[in-house]
Amino acid sequence: MESNLYYGIALMFLFAVSLATAQERKTERQNINIRTGQTANLPFSDAVLAGNTLYLAGRLGLDPATNAPPKEVEQEVKLLLDGFKTVLAKADMTMENLVTVTVYCPDLSLFSRFNEVYKTYFGKEFPARAFIGSGPLLFGCRFEMQAIAVR
Repeated sequence: MESNLYYGIALMFLFAVSLATAQERKTERQNINIRTGQTANLPFSDAVLAGNTLYLAGRLGLDPATNAPPKEVEQEVKLLLDGFKTVLAKADMTMENLVTVTVYCPDLSLFSRFNEVYKTYFGKEFPARAFIGSGPLLFGCRFEMQAIAVR
């Protein structure tokens, strides 16, 4: 009976120590912002770094000179992906750090044209990805992409 008491006290002590340790290890967050133009004052961050994981907000391929999507599909994809590269660089990461990507597109017939540009931004390996048909996107864009990267 006495050993059960010691066992219970030891368990309570371990629980208290693990709880205190977990509270000390709260993940620090760093907000990353590079926005300009129409998106500069919107109420979200371009990305949030929590520990070694970077959560990238949805991005559009807007031409910075016009704040509108370019006429050429391929140019819009390049602007979109270059924006991701810029946000990743600010977090000391590259496209190779992406682990999952979600692309929203109101016109699924653009899938192949998107992929032609997309694949040039990666080496041999690609992140997991979903390409989802959507309703209209902000500012008349054809693509919006969000992602998660890990160091």
